Amino acid sequence: MKRTGPLLAMLAVLVFCMGQARAENLIISLSSSQVAITSTYIGTDLVIFGVIGRDQASATRSEHYDIVVSARGPRSHMVVREKAPFGPFWVNQREQKFTFVPATMAVASNRPLDDITSPEMQSRYQLGLDSAMLTADRRDERFVKALIRLKQHDRLYASLPHNVEFITPNVFKAVIPVPARAPTGLYDVEVALLSGSVRLTSQSTHFEVIKTGFEQDVAEAARLHGWLYGFAALLMAGLFGWLATIVFRRD
Repeated sequence: MKRTGPLLAMLAVLVFCMGQARAENLIISLSSSQVAITSTYIGTDLVIFGVIGRDQASATRSEHYDIVVSARGPRSHMVVREKAPFGPFWVNQREQKFTFVPATMAVASNRPLDDITSPEMQSRYQLGLDSAMLTADRRDERFVKALIRLKQHDRLYASLPHNVEFITPNVFKAVIPVPARAPTGLYDVEVALLSGSVRLTSQSTHFEVIKTGFEQDVAEAARLHGWLYGFAALLMAGLFGWLATIVFRRD
């Protein structure tokens, strides 16, 4: 019976914290759940609409809200190598292996992340390109920055500090680019709500990038009938080579 008091106190604190954590909630919706890649696909934008729900506990909150949207593509393994000069040649030195790295990543917010929260909080919540990559496998920061730089050069990674717009204090929209070189697969989207440098809640959804039309038919044929696809490719290469000799033949 002596332990009843402390247990009740701990339960009261837990209920209070749960009530605080649920003071706000997010309702989000994607403009489309699928992105179709065709022969004319050059990239597109997805729009995320969101509503911030508030209860009586948060009605008197004085700090404004911030939104950070993180979209991550299918994951794969990658190796980043460091090159160094050796006489007239460049040779590989150290390397860093990355497991389950997003093929594409976009981080959109209503203002720069450093204005929203501290670097420590960014790392804790995995907000931003650097923080999302550094928290896994104890990765070397130099190689992480090199990987991000290469991905940004290929327009597969993007930091978009002004791609979230508040339409009203509780309604927002975010624009997420899907690049032309985006691989097919399932993409995860996480929307985080922050206020006063603290994350209040988050909501997740996803969309899918698929191939359609002739491209999808060719991909399916290569996957299901590899030997037939290889024979057809060899036949077409020989046919085009023969036609080229006729067209460009000199008499």
